[in-house]
Amino acid sequence: MENEKIAGLFDKWVKKLRLNPTWDVSLQLVSDPQWNKSGDFKVDCDDRKAILLLNVENPKQENLEEVIVHELMHLKLYPLDQVTESLIVCQFEEGSAGWNLAYRQFFTALEQTVEEMTKCFLLEFGENRQLSFGRCAGQKSFDELYDGLKNL
Repeated sequence: MENEKIAGLFDKWVKKLRLNPTWDVSLQLVSDPQWNKSGDFKVDCDDRKAILLLNVENPKQENLEEVIVHELMHLKLYPLDQVTESLIVCQFEEGSAGWNLAYRQFFTALEQTVEEMTKCFLLEFGENRQLSFGRCAGQKSFDELYDGLKNL
């Protein structure tokens, strides 16, 4: 996808998700072949600025619009993310079983929520409504999940 098209999609979704004027958000295209994420954020909470990092070299997802929406949803939910993370830190000793469980459950729920919201918005307003299945390629098949389990 051309850089101008990516920038246009970024601008569209920043507006659609009403991130401005609350946040100042910029886009940085990453061409580093060693970077193994499709997208990420750098955030300055005090100044309400964020940079969306988008892997244009080797993203795991085929639909870069989906990655843009997903990452912007993280920014939209960032205040809730920070409150929840603070509560976990206050309630559990870092590295304890409770802390590990709470963190794992929270981040799993956060990712699932962000992804579900991304799908909804993308299917309603996206230019490319084709969902990415790139992450599935590296996962075990249904049968492989049961290899080695004893029959009951």
